[in-house]
Amino acid sequence: MLIETLPAVFQMDEILYHLRDHIVGLNCGRWDYIFSYIKTLKNHADRVLPDRQSVTMDKPFLSAYSRLLIKTCHRRGAFAMGGMAAFIPSKDAEKNAWVLDKVQADKQLEADNGHDGTWVAHPGLADTVMAVFDQVLGQRHNQLEVLREQDTPITAAQLLEPCEGERTEAGMRANIRVAVQYIEAWISGNGCVPIYGLMEDAATAEISRTSIWQWIHHEKSLSDGQLVTKALFRQMLNEEMQVIRKEVGEARFNAGRFEEAARLMERITTQDELIDFLTLPGYELLA
Repeated sequence: MLIETLPAVFQMDEILYHLRDHIVGLNCGRWDYIFSYIKTLKNHADRVLPDRQSVTMDKPFLSAYSRLLIKTCHRRGAFAMGGMAAFIPSKDAEKNAWVLDKVQADKQLEADNGHDGTWVAHPGLADTVMAVFDQVLGQRHNQLEVLREQDTPITAAQLLEPCEGERTEAGMRANIRVAVQYIEAWISGNGCVPIYGLMEDAATAEISRTSIWQWIHHEKSLSDGQLVTKALFRQMLNEEMQVIRKEVGEARFNAGRFEEAARLMERITTQDELIDFLTLPGYELLA
């Protein structure tokens, strides 16, 4: 079972107990979990996240989530699975080496923490990830004996700890392009889309659009001093639509539903109340 909401991380013992006759383990559903962190703490100005790219599993609040899941599962004899590596291998050798290094470091952290296994978005990453777990596990089939009993108890404060990092113009613009392209694919019937070397699903698109909503709602500034407002977002949205048009090509842009996606993105990002899921208004536009 995926632990992919902030409230669920406080109920892992109860979940394992009630599903004890059926469950084999819990999984760190990291992308939905980050989205849930934003949504659950949306009214707390001190819990606003930085650029999406900065929110990695070595951040204290995510490290606490991973370690608590391992400790809870292994105490009850259940497997603790690591989170999704969303990278996609590249045909460019230099870029692919960078991707594999990123994935290797991410999975090394999971294996060292005590996870029993993990998952990836693309089979081309499997050998790299398997090598990491083979090296850590050796002849063992799992790490159920890693009970983390010597750890200082993980507190609610650690699970809710603010995440350090910058909010940048480049990060905001990237969020806009990713969210618009994902929404365009989703309303056209495709829910899992490769964008900029990552396999995007609804959770990662949700992070992109709710991050901007958060920045607007709490009147945060970017690293260059620009105040994030609805007007700034709308300006960037218009500019990034031209970037998308250039990237995908005129024919693909005109044949697609990018303008509809942009209108939905504008609507859900500038409303005063955070819409729970982009898919809810998205259903109205399904092809």
